[in-house]
Amino acid sequence: MQKILVARPIFPDVIERLKQYFDVDWHQGEVLPADELTRRLADKDGALTAGDPVGAAALAAAPRLRVVSNMAVGYNNFDMAAFNAANVLGTNTPDVLNESTADFGWALMMAAARRIAESEHWLRAGKWQKWTYDGFLGSDIYGSTLGVIGMGRIGQALARRAKGFNMQVIYHNRSRVAPEIEAELNAEYASKQDLLRRADHVVLVLPYTKENHHTIGAAELAQMKPTATLTNIARGGIVDDAALVEALRTKQIAAAGLDVYEGEPRLNPDLLTVPNVVLTPHIASATEATRRAMANLAADNLIAALGEGPRAGRPPNPINPEVIGKARS
Repeated sequence: MQKILVARPIFPDVIERLKQYFDVDWHQGEVLPADELTRRLADKDGALTAGDPVGAAALAAAPRLRVVSNMAVGYNNFDMAAFNAANVLGTNTPDVLNESTADFGWALMMAAARRIAESEHWLRAGKWQKWTYDGFLGSDIYGSTLGVIGMGRIGQALARRAKGFNMQVIYHNRSRVAPEIEAELNAEYASKQDLLRRADHVVLVLPYTKENHHTIGAAELAQMKPTATLTNIARGGIVDDAALVEALRTKQIAAAGLDVYEGEPRLNPDLLTVPNVVLTPHIASATEATRRAMANLAADNLIAALGEGPRAGRPPNPINPEVIGKARS
């Protein structure tokens, strides 16, 4: 029986599914340190991860490893050059989380714009003594301009929601989407500079790459309206968190909503000192239905890639399909 590692706690019923096909080494504790992950991969044919970094050293130490299935859409935790060189397949879990993540991005944007977290903290501290006309004045969503950076599946889902709020949608992407998608979403393509200058609410939904590191830094924040908000539901490192703290502190922008951070789960401690930011612990896809769908899709990918189950040899979501069928090198 082939051996696999499940490197994170996941739903027990998904583990039972995997046990029908594999000898399962299930890690149920905290995130595995890199050396322990490497050690436990050494005799495995496959692995299921959830953001755990897997690079050349881990692959070299695991000569039997043929596939690593990531329970996430993003796969910047994989060294894909090393995967390709070793003929190891990587898979991910797109699509099943689009709507839940878009819902959450919308909620985070609205919470930042309407100062919901800030006012709740103030209320809980016992400071509410009377109603005032100027108490916690925020900014409107309805009729404003939404700027989406990264018009993939989740970005498009966000843009669809903007219709109900009568928003103008502008977007920036590595390449323009098809004209029929622009028409459906009533979305206008813009340069990043133009988007930052015009948008009332900027939402980041782009993948993390070396090229996208600090897509939003001090220079970009300086281009935004002082009444604007910034929401990041993409990946940590896309925003320069230190520059964002300074922009929030000086009211260079009005507010921000963050679900992801540089170096998470650690975060810049200065983020905790500015009141005009809403902070959540990477939970944009955290509904039970969505997380179950992600876990099952990750299992489907792993089962199929290792030649088991009804889709044997045809995993639903290969990242580097060119290595399928090639001998491990």
